[in-house]
Amino acid sequence: MDHRSEVREFLASRRDRITPDRAGLPAYGGNRRVPGLRREEVALLAGVSVDYYTRLERGDLGGASDAVLDALARALQLDDAETAHLHDLAQTANASPAAKKPRRRAEAVRPSIQRLLDAITEAPAVIRSNYFDYVTANTLGRALYSPIFADPAPNSARFAFLDPRAREFYPDWEKNTQELVATMRGEAGRNPYDKRLTDLVGELSTRSERFRTLWAAHNVRYHRTGVKRIHHPVVGDLELTYEAFELPADPGLMLSTYTAEPGSPSADALRMLASWAATTDLPSPRHSSAPADS
Repeated sequence: MDHRSEVREFLASRRDRITPDRAGLPAYGGNRRVPGLRREEVALLAGVSVDYYTRLERGDLGGASDAVLDALARALQLDDAETAHLHDLAQTANASPAAKKPRRRAEAVRPSIQRLLDAITEAPAVIRSNYFDYVTANTLGRALYSPIFADPAPNSARFAFLDPRAREFYPDWEKNTQELVATMRGEAGRNPYDKRLTDLVGELSTRSERFRTLWAAHNVRYHRTGVKRIHHPVVGDLELTYEAFELPADPGLMLSTYTAEPGSPSADALRMLASWAATTDLPSPRHSSAPADS
């Protein structure tokens, strides 16, 4: 991924979506050549010169201060995830050659983390990596995502974009894939020199037109909480609230849990899922082997 192009396309796409009215500016003239703000309007709102903003939007974030980046974020009405992404892009631009290497990642799930997962008995829980691999899960987690865990190396991104079952498994497939790519875009901004992540983006771009379209939109989001709708092949429809937690001692790993509203049909379906899981030999991913805790 070319960094200058990443910066240029991100800033231009954010500028294009802000109308003068939304920015509180008068829309002089009816013959605007751009769908959103002009560069000079963004510069005015950010309190920088037009020449300087033009340099930034051409992909040169080198030397841009946090104050300038925050002013630019306010001018472009960026949310928290987009603002963090802008700072990540600037950090990459300002990095020394020695710093241009992948960040350290946890290579496996520690036994204590697996024990924590297994202690969660009434809610599905999974751990994924920043490569969107499902590294391990508790019994309900493997049951919930059984179509994905059927692959020896389960990966949520490959399943969503390359497996034809995904459209039925995710009733909100279009929304889910939008959110997945926006999460992946943020991860790529934080780890631009990670070849494994870059290779995954390249593979999906080559094999999925849907992924290519969404990747080109440059949308960014956090994956922290929300509602996931799943049509499970055994127990049917579930509507679950997920909460995602980073594991600070294990860089690159995230724990996600899924719960149903008490007394709801989804809660009944989760109980059915637990009964099915208790009588089924569910596969475990090959990622889950772990060394002893240090």
